[in-house]
Amino acid sequence: MKRIKQPTKTLFAAYTELSKPKIMSLVLITTVLGYYLGGNGIESWLTLTITLIGTALSSGGAGALNHYLERDADSLMKRTQNRPIPAGIISPSNALMFGIMLVLSGTTLLVWKVNTLTGFLSILTAFLYVLVYTPMKKITWLNTSIGSIPGAIPPLGGWAAATGHLDFSAWVLFFIMFLWQHPHFYAIAWMCKEDYARANFKMLPVIEPDGKRTIRQIFWHLALLIPVSILPYLYGSSGFVYLSGVLILSVLYLISAVPLAREKTNNSAKLLLRSSVIYLPGLLFLIVFDKII
Repeated sequence: MKRIKQPTKTLFAAYTELSKPKIMSLVLITTVLGYYLGGNGIESWLTLTITLIGTALSSGGAGALNHYLERDADSLMKRTQNRPIPAGIISPSNALMFGIMLVLSGTTLLVWKVNTLTGFLSILTAFLYVLVYTPMKKITWLNTSIGSIPGAIPPLGGWAAATGHLDFSAWVLFFIMFLWQHPHFYAIAWMCKEDYARANFKMLPVIEPDGKRTIRQIFWHLALLIPVSILPYLYGSSGFVYLSGVLILSVLYLISAVPLAREKTNNSAKLLLRSSVIYLPGLLFLIVFDKII
């Protein structure tokens, strides 16, 4: 495995990177959303805080274990070869122990101080992400859909922390997150397909370079996202403000994929990626704002 020295990166920064803080941030934001909506507000700030600490630990541990399992592949890709393990800053064994300790401590905290369901969802997320999604990246292009399952569980964890159970509205959040991730990650896969090919990752744009199936998958999930995203309005949990806003967001998200279908360029994929990054916080804002007013 190729090692690239990076003496300027501190050990603390390396372990922080190992925990995938960007992914963790999204996990925590959607966990807060699930907690807020499940409890119709923040009933207990202490419970929410403990939930976020436990979730952060588990998420960070899963990220570290992903780094551990993909250390050889990371050394082959330009965008990942300077990660802590291939760069030689953190040893694989230390990364493995770090990841296991974080996942177990986070899950234990959630079971002990929140409830069993929240702890179960936490360990399930880590299991699916580390032991199912990660190896599937080298087996099948369906890894994107498989990986979208653990990516959609955090709002369920927040909901469970607030209520102790999951109802229909919680699952609507899950499916919105599940569908949203597909165009987002297909856009990334398109832009990074050369890197993924070097690592032998079976991303759809890698195994079918003409992009036809990638485009179909993108539009299929974007089309499904529209009716699913209006379910909160149809079932009375959100009002007209949410409905109007989410329709605009969903249609714009769909339109942003058109240039990629026509041009199949990295710039058009970047446009779709930016649109996905706008869509999700916009949706979360609409859900909360509609509740407040």
